[in-house]
Amino acid sequence: MSIAPTRILHTMLRVKDLDKSVDFYTRLLGMKELRRNEFPGGKFTLVFLGYGDEDTDAVLELTYNWDQEQPYDLGSGYGHIALAAPDIYETCKALEADGYKIELVQRD
Repeated sequence: MSIAPTRILHTMLRVKDLDKSVDFYTRLLGMKELRRNEFPGGKFTLVFLGYGDEDTDAVLELTYNWDQEQPYDLGSGYGHIALAAPDIYETCKALEADGYKIELVQRD
């Protein structure tokens, strides 16, 4: 019997503006809000978003710390989140039309 992980459960991102972040991932990237948990004692909220059920698909966890006054810095260990799109160029155009800056990276 293997003890190796079998799938990605979620990727967690800390966010400064929960409403704006949920809007970005749901309205612009088409994810669904799957669940939301508030922890008053710890002063934080978790929102899980995704394209499918958490039992079978990897999801995105947004962590909102209520008392965080400054935006988070991207740590040196942060990489990326990979999403599949039927037409990446149309997706980028739609994001730019909504005010997001898209930087294209050329690879050899």
